[in-house]
Amino acid sequence: MKNFDEIVLLGTRFHKLKVNELIDYTVEAAKLQKKTIIGHVNVRAMNFAHELDWYKDFFNKADLVFCDGFGVLLGAKICGCRVNSSHRMTCPDYIEDLALACERENVSLFLLAGQPGTVDKAIAKLIAIAPNLKVKGHHGYFEKSGEENEYVIKQINEFKPDVLYIGFGMPLQERWILNNSDRVETKVFLPLGACLDFYTETVYRGPRWMTSCGLEWLSRLITEPQRLWQRYVIGNPLFFYRILQQQLTKILNFRKRDQPSSQC
Repeated sequence: MKNFDEIVLLGTRFHKLKVNELIDYTVEAAKLQKKTIIGHVNVRAMNFAHELDWYKDFFNKADLVFCDGFGVLLGAKICGCRVNSSHRMTCPDYIEDLALACERENVSLFLLAGQPGTVDKAIAKLIAIAPNLKVKGHHGYFEKSGEENEYVIKQINEFKPDVLYIGFGMPLQERWILNNSDRVETKVFLPLGACLDFYTETVYRGPRWMTSCGLEWLSRLITEPQRLWQRYVIGNPLFFYRILQQQLTKILNFRKRDQPSSQC
């Protein structure tokens, strides 16, 4: 498996890679006799990781972590990292390419996400472009413990997917992976948030020009202000405040080390 350069922001790591490399890595990992956990970070994930130790550990111990947010790239640039827009990827833009790669390499896929009916729409769209894809799914609106959870795990294990896509939103999807990975029979855990909602147009992402230039968050805030205002109006400035605070601390420490010591 290819190794990618690591970038660490606020103590949380992610890897510098492009979408074709992510797809290749996922398909290759699906053929290994081991379990692989892939994560993705955006500003919201970075804020959770700053506040929740277990969440930070999830990303720092995952096999691969990719960037799903322009805000994180901007934070990395502020910290002096050489990144560009090609190092950010969002699932609705590449899910069909992932499906085609899975079909080509005979890799099976299980979709565990969305409201009842959304996953069926997604499967229909994917089969339309990849008719030989081995794919099944179950909606994500179930109790994440107890009988309902056991039933869903049984459905997954009967199919034995090579790749399991989990889309419950952060941090629930990562917590579910940690709680259940030992009992779920799959090769790759791939949490991708609300991808299926956007892919099936159940939830509006915004116009293409906004999603392509890092303003998807603004479009979502306009369409769902009550639900998302805290995430973006508070969360985005908080992330950059922490980045700038970290950089200022580094500068002050550097200057302090360079100052000649005085003796009485």
